[in-house]
Amino acid sequence: MRFVLRILILSLLFVHCAQEPAGPSAETTATPVTDVPKGKLFIIGGGKRPPALVQDLVDASGIEKQGYGVILPMSSGEPDTAAFYAIKQFTDLGLAPSKFSRYNFRKGEYPEAAVDSLRNARLIYITGGDQNRFMEVVANSPVYDAIHEAYQSGATIAGTSAGAAVMSKKMITGNEQRHPEYTGNFRTIESNNMEIAEGLGLLHTTIIDQHFIWRMRMNRLITVVLDHPGQIGIGIDESTAILVENGNLATVFGGYQVITLRHRSGHTTVQDSLLGGRGLELNVLLPGDTLHLN
Repeated sequence: MRFVLRILILSLLFVHCAQEPAGPSAETTATPVTDVPKGKLFIIGGGKRPPALVQDLVDASGIEKQGYGVILPMSSGEPDTAAFYAIKQFTDLGLAPSKFSRYNFRKGEYPEAAVDSLRNARLIYITGGDQNRFMEVVANSPVYDAIHEAYQSGATIAGTSAGAAVMSKKMITGNEQRHPEYTGNFRTIESNNMEIAEGLGLLHTTIIDQHFIWRMRMNRLITVVLDHPGQIGIGIDESTAILVENGNLATVFGGYQVITLRHRSGHTTVQDSLLGGRGLELNVLLPGDTLHLN
C-alpha cells in the first residue's frame, strides 16, 4: 500500500513540473517594436541645386513614376517666387507641372483639403528662407501632423537651407543670445549662445546646419554640440545633400562635403562663458560616404 501511495505522489509531482514554464515567458523577453519610418529625408545644404542633385531627389522619391509633390514655401519672405523656382527645378528635368501643388499655409489657417493633399503626397519639399518663420506656421498644427504621417507612410521629405534646418527636433534658429546683432560670423565658442528652438522633429539624434563650409560655420556647430552632448552635429555644404533612409542611414549626395561632429564623452566645461570639451569626433564625408545616425 505504501508503495502504491509513493508511486501516486511521484506521478502528481511529475505532472505539476511538466506544466511549469521552462523559462521566462514570451512577454518578458519580447523585443519592443521600433517605429521605423517608411519614408526618406533629402536634406540639402542650400545654395545652387545642380540638375544632377535634383535628379537624385527625384530618384529617391520615385515621383517620376507615380504620385505627386507638394511645395511648402512658408520659410520664404516671397513664398510665390520660392514656390515657382522650387517647381521649376523639377520641370526642367522633364516632370509635368501638374505633378506639383503649392500650399502657403498661414498660422491658424489650415484648409482640410490642402492638409489631406499634404498627407498623401509622395514628395514634400520645403523651400529656403527663415526656419523660424516656417515653424511659427507649422508648430502644433495639422500641417505638422500631416508631414509626420506622410513620412511614416513612405513619402520623401526634402528641404533646402531653412528647409534643412527644420528637419531636426533641436533646430538652430540662427540667432546668437550673447551677440544679438546678426553679422553672419560666429567668432566665439560660448555657452548658451546659440539659440535652439523646436523643429519638425523628423530627426531626433542630430542637429542640422547648412551652407556649412561655404559660410564657415564650424564655430557654431562646435558650440551647439558642446551645449547639447548626445546630439550629432551635421554641417551640410551648399549644393550638397544627405539622403536619410530607415530613419538612420545617411548617404552624401552632391558636389561637396558634409561635416559631422559628435561629443562622445559628453563632458563639457565652462570657464567665464567659454566652452571646453575633449574627445570630440570629427568626420569629413565625401559624396557617396555613409553615416549611421543612431
